[in-house]
Amino acid sequence: MKDNQDKRPPQTVPRQSWTFSQEVNSEIRRAAATGIYDIRGGGAKRRVPHFDDLLFLGASISRYPLEGYREKCETKVTLGTRFAKKPIELDIPVTIAGMSFGALSGPAKEALGRGATAAGTSTTTGDGGMTEEERGHSKTLVYQYLPSRYGMNPDDLRRCDAIEVVVGQGAKPGGGGMLLGQKISDRVAAMRNLPKGIDQRSACRHPDWTGPDDLEIKILELREITNWEKPIYVKIGGARPYFDTTLAIKAGADCVVLDGMQGGTAATQDVFIENVGQPTLACIRPAVQALQDMGMHREVQLIVSGGVRSGADVAKCMALGADAVAIGTAALIALGDNDPHWEDEYQKLGTTAGAYDDWHEGRDPAGITTQDPELMARFDPVAGGRRLSNYLKVMTLEAQTIARACGKNHLHNLEPEDLCALTMEAAAMARVPLAGTEWWPGKAGF
Repeated sequence: MKDNQDKRPPQTVPRQSWTFSQEVNSEIRRAAATGIYDIRGGGAKRRVPHFDDLLFLGASISRYPLEGYREKCETKVTLGTRFAKKPIELDIPVTIAGMSFGALSGPAKEALGRGATAAGTSTTTGDGGMTEEERGHSKTLVYQYLPSRYGMNPDDLRRCDAIEVVVGQGAKPGGGGMLLGQKISDRVAAMRNLPKGIDQRSACRHPDWTGPDDLEIKILELREITNWEKPIYVKIGGARPYFDTTLAIKAGADCVVLDGMQGGTAATQDVFIENVGQPTLACIRPAVQALQDMGMHREVQLIVSGGVRSGADVAKCMALGADAVAIGTAALIALGDNDPHWEDEYQKLGTTAGAYDDWHEGRDPAGITTQDPELMARFDPVAGGRRLSNYLKVMTLEAQTIARACGKNHLHNLEPEDLCALTMEAAAMARVPLAGTEWWPGKAGF
């Protein structure tokens, strides 16, 4: 028996192709079976250079840290100081990004308002108009003005605290959004002036202007409608951040919202999410450079979004030059989306908690990204708002802890000098030294 075993040829371990991985092969089979591209929600799942590739250089002898309990580290931020008569004043620099009623349930929108208000920050309407749940529970509410004009109401423009003109979104710069028919309920249809149950695709560009000169006119119109009281934000996807930020400033924006490719979406093509745009980390410094070149840094505020998850991420955005950040996906997780509590329900949908991204199907077991009355009843907006508030407070405390360790008495005093990078890619994108060196790729004089 032993002799026969010795004569058998040696066996190699089966090796999966990196190019044709199981995930790639499954998508090929799905496309071959259906003849249509895949649609999903969320943001990019591929690994790209991110905030985790940066580290802070805490104080020791050459820098003096702040004592954690006796010396204050301020977190307040004022947005819209350029032209608006009534700038927004927030207790913390972490805001809630635009997520529409339609994509989210009414109770979820209420919870976002409750949580943001308790933490002293703002929330944002998203596409589809303003709901009474969100307006009623949001001390500070930003109204998104999108290409679709769904739910757009001049009276609501006056009821909001700021207006965000959406030119692009990180998950799909150059593309429009989707809301499939199963989520177009009677109420959603009425707000958007659409037939019930019919798929909705938002336009990829505004219908009444085609360039920065027209955008300037549109911003002036919005200022006149609101008596020059409301700050006007311009939101851009992370594609060409230097030029887009420059043009937004020239058009008269009070704030620029910059959304990187890790930013989420309710629904769009998977090929778009994974292959269009730039990582958030790569977008911040060019946008800040544009502000500096125009002498507008801190006068026009920069809000960064796309993959922000923790107080460390907040502090790193501040150090790179941002005035505030916005969170979307993280806020939904804080509310209870993709919670293992519903694992059995996710399994029935053919997925698992943490990977569920079919928000467009309207079958979210957590009752957050759905319009199904039975599923919505599972979600408690009061408890959800409390969880979101707790999360926002923790993020702020984490960012303060880091700032104090760097000797800063305000989050805005963090600077690139406080950072180093772990990889060549992150060093080049953030323009901070590779750890252990004074060099980054492209640094002048090297």
